[in-house]
Amino acid sequence: MAVLPVGSSWQPLQISSPSLRRPRRQCYRWGPLGNPCKFLRLVCEDPDGSVTGGVLLATLANFFAVCEDPSGSVTGGVLLVILAEIWHGLYEESLPSGGIITGIGPVHGKLCMFVANDPTVKGGTYFPITVKKHLRAQEIAAQCKLPCLYLVDSGGAFLPKQAEVFPDKENFGRIFYNQAIMSSQGIPQIALVLGSCTAGGAYIPAMADESVMVKGNGTIFLAGPPLVKAATGEEISAEDLGGASVHCKISGVSDYFAEDELHALHTGRSIIKNLYKAGVEELSSTWKTAEPKEPLYDVKELRYIAPIDHKQQFDIRSVIARIVDGSEFDEFKKLYGTVGSKAEANGIEKAGAKMVMAVACAKVPKITVIIGGSFGAGNYAMCGRAYSPNFMFFWPNARISIMGGAQAAGVLTQVEKANKKRRGIQWTAQEEETFKAKVEQAYEEEGSPYYSTARLWDDGVIDPADTRKIIGLCISASMNRAPEETKYGVFRM
Repeated sequence: MAVLPVGSSWQPLQISSPSLRRPRRQCYRWGPLGNPCKFLRLVCEDPDGSVTGGVLLATLANFFAVCEDPSGSVTGGVLLVILAEIWHGLYEESLPSGGIITGIGPVHGKLCMFVANDPTVKGGTYFPITVKKHLRAQEIAAQCKLPCLYLVDSGGAFLPKQAEVFPDKENFGRIFYNQAIMSSQGIPQIALVLGSCTAGGAYIPAMADESVMVKGNGTIFLAGPPLVKAATGEEISAEDLGGASVHCKISGVSDYFAEDELHALHTGRSIIKNLYKAGVEELSSTWKTAEPKEPLYDVKELRYIAPIDHKQQFDIRSVIARIVDGSEFDEFKKLYGTVGSKAEANGIEKAGAKMVMAVACAKVPKITVIIGGSFGAGNYAMCGRAYSPNFMFFWPNARISIMGGAQAAGVLTQVEKANKKRRGIQWTAQEEETFKAKVEQAYEEEGSPYYSTARLWDDGVIDPADTRKIIGLCISASMNRAPEETKYGVFRM
């Protein structure tokens, strides 16, 4: 998706086919229409009564690039609905499609497996046949290496039938097992949280490779507000307990915050569009390339965006928009990130260690461009020289050191002052200021990009306006070797 200027709004994907908006043939309901934007399946029927095909309108239809040729026929975007009529005669109560819709359809040219809970059927809970249908869809996806797209709105297992849903091998827990196994095989697992995800249902988005939540609708929690009140006495709303703001800003369980359902679907399409592969054994000896597209913004403006004063803030998105093709950029975990005592108590160092592990072990081209301050552990996490980037460059305003000069001067001054006090030496204010200035001057000199490049700590100081061109050349040079399998060490919980 394009990088939008500040103040602009997201525009939902439009379904362009008139035949989908106004079906020419008679249609009948294949499930309740009480919720008009949730997983409706209209089966088109010819005048002679024969069923000729099925498409998912409303929610699922937005995923498909549907086009219509001059003759009026739909030439793309059809979803192959599988296991559609499994509910007949299984239970006394009505359970259309087993409470879940599964099918295979194209998204940006990639065939995907869709698994969509129907919240209008028993609140999207899982009956035994619901589990079986979900598992069969996953089995097909695993065999055919199809990315899995879960549209989640589920109350978890149907409790009255827990003995048939929960304990056995091919029961509810197998769904999450399959997610883990497919993810390990490079088969993408994407979840869109469009409604409630309670108890076991919460693990589908939590175990997905990437997940999207809808503001005001999507919730994720193991125990909902009634159970929380019964267990602890705490009264809390569903949104405050496990809404999109909580999981996109604080917990990090979800990666993308969607303003509404169409925004979530658009984000899901973008995720699928940007997928590199499904199935590591399908890697070829050469990388796939696409025709380049110039950024929407002038690359020469890069010379004026990053400030010389590193205390002055700027929007890094304005740099990215002038480097990437077409200024297209999907931001991952845009709202997540915290500092302070709560972050420390929650183990922020472990999160940093995981990033360092990932940077060190990832077998992909690594190109580092330092455009501002690169200090301390931030240098490590962002692939500094010690982490063997393929190429590493500086902008003229960049700085590199274990910490900023002012911070280092403050720390060393306190240490020196304490040492003199123990020896009974008085330190005047003038002497203290002279000491600080000397430290700051040394850090300023040693942190200069020119000091660094003279010692081959990097591969050169570049004109910011040449950044896109240089990165492109470096990527091309890195593509001369075949992709390698990445193996990681232990990621601590």
